[in-house]
Amino acid sequence: MQDFFKDIPPIAFEGPDTDNDFAFRHYNPDEVVMGKPLKDHLRFSAAYWHSLAWPGGDPFGGQTFERPWFGDTMALAKLKADVAFDMFQRLGMPFFCFHDADVRPEGQDFAENTRNLEEMVDYFGEKMDASGVKLLWGTANLFSHRRFMAGAATNPDPEVFAFSAATIKTCMDATMKLGGENYVLWGGREGYETLLNTDMGRERQQAGRMLQMVVDYKHKTGFKGAILIEPKPQEPTKHQYDYDVATVYGFLKEFGLEGEVKVNIEQGHAILAGHSFEHELAMARELDIFGSIDMNRNDYQSGWDTDQFPSNVPEVALAYYEVLKAGGFTTGGTNFDAKLRRQSLDPEDLILAHVGGMDICAAGFKAAATMLDNGALEEQRTARYSGWETELGQMLMTSDLAEIETLTRKNTINPKPCSGRQERLENIVNRFV
Repeated sequence: MQDFFKDIPPIAFEGPDTDNDFAFRHYNPDEVVMGKPLKDHLRFSAAYWHSLAWPGGDPFGGQTFERPWFGDTMALAKLKADVAFDMFQRLGMPFFCFHDADVRPEGQDFAENTRNLEEMVDYFGEKMDASGVKLLWGTANLFSHRRFMAGAATNPDPEVFAFSAATIKTCMDATMKLGGENYVLWGGREGYETLLNTDMGRERQQAGRMLQMVVDYKHKTGFKGAILIEPKPQEPTKHQYDYDVATVYGFLKEFGLEGEVKVNIEQGHAILAGHSFEHELAMARELDIFGSIDMNRNDYQSGWDTDQFPSNVPEVALAYYEVLKAGGFTTGGTNFDAKLRRQSLDPEDLILAHVGGMDICAAGFKAAATMLDNGALEEQRTARYSGWETELGQMLMTSDLAEIETLTRKNTINPKPCSGRQERLENIVNRFV
């Protein structure tokens, strides 16, 4: 066993007046909100890759973290798992997520990768049985290794496509064996850097075929969880085929998969796409493809995906407002796809980052629930579109242009502008956050 967190107590709820850093102020997992406990609404999950595998580098500097489990051996992979589950239990974290490369040593070939993954899956199974921690989702890392520098499904080399498809199959098997509730596809390098060497049509067909195979395998094996795509724009490639929720939906429609696949939406990616988090969540709800979220934030001055823990209650509240309007999570949850800053070196930093994130999410979620229950925003929205419930509004949706012209002339329709009341609505939000 390990003692990385030996001086850190289990984190408990102590309320907003506590001065204990190692306590929750807002997140009481058993507090009932809208008919069920917060823990069942929020479904918190820790990201194995950022919390346990990330070495603290960035585009301008290398490793800053020195962890006793860093290294490519099975013994160190198991030590990492010991530390991980110790952290999950101290935090009361009900779920975790992982890529295959996060949890197993890198082998010399596909067969060794698979053997290593299977051994770690067995080890995880023991840890999960002992702790009660569950798997929110699994996925394959098809972007870090140099073989994926030109993509995985969209790679010009069919051997890379084959390696990628086989890897996805083993990761789906691992997810199912561990009782994972979703399987995620994150196209980190599924895009292009220059059109000068890119056949966009061919690459889209390859990506569509890969996703069809994933869905077919889900049905063949009887996997009951959701298949999720995580929209990701810009970084690291110039243009990615899964740019935002709307782009993903168009891709799903093209390949007949809109009823089979949902989205895992990340706050940082929404910002990189030029949207707000709540925009992407609302879009997913309206298109009926909402699945799960990665909760983090960006440094708005940096202009890239900094993956910081959430710290802004109003932002989080607006996001959870859209989640609640979508009916809340089913198989999905709130995964902290967030990492420490490179200077946050201590074990305490890793625990406190999650404590703060969980508290911010709880405060934002409760504000969102109160705001939705109050109904003031929805009353204003309903009133703004009320004209569409009249006879005129209903008729316009079934008439043609000539009929509408005749109607406009006959009734001397001459509309006057109406206020959008944005400031009033912002004031309403500020009552709750």
